[in-house]
Amino acid sequence: MSAESPGFFSRIGIAFSLFFKVLFDAVFAGRAAAQLTGAPAPELQKDEPAPKAKLEALPPARPPETAALQLLSALQREGRFVDFVQEDVTGVSDADLGAAARLVHQGARKVVGGWFTIEAIWPGDEGAAAVVQPGFDARRIRLVGNVTGEPPFRGTLSHHGWRASDARLPSLSTNADATVLAPAEVEL
Repeated sequence: MSAESPGFFSRIGIAFSLFFKVLFDAVFAGRAAAQLTGAPAPELQKDEPAPKAKLEALPPARPPETAALQLLSALQREGRFVDFVQEDVTGVSDADLGAAARLVHQGARKVVGGWFTIEAIWPGDEGAAAVVQPGFDARRIRLVGNVTGEPPFRGTLSHHGWRASDARLPSLSTNADATVLAPAEVEL
């Protein structure tokens, strides 16, 4: 596999890394959101204030970190995601790691399916022939491999891409503490 089209397990690692980058880096999150929605990415001018100052000047109705914490909490509740990533898996057998990953996958799939409507960007099966026409949207279609000449480009679909067409965050009660991802449990 080339660096331009990583394998399945590499993409899992990339997804986890990007999740936390979006969670803790507001500027990166803004660029990622623009990439997902197809909107132009925010650009800073040299004399423009830092992004944090801009966010404080226009506070959102719900702090963006609250939504990220809600998602992380739901992933923990349904799939024990935080337990999984906090665990040192160095000495864990592949079979045990695979069983744990199955549990995390099932829970994450439930959360993502309940909170988001996700659609393939390119219809069809991976491995099928694909023709990229002139005027294609480079935010939705990335050309990889030996890219020369002008469109139309003929190739093979290596990944159909994803886009979120809807997001449905549950409402938080006013006394909820979004920073509590999973309460401590004490068995009596």
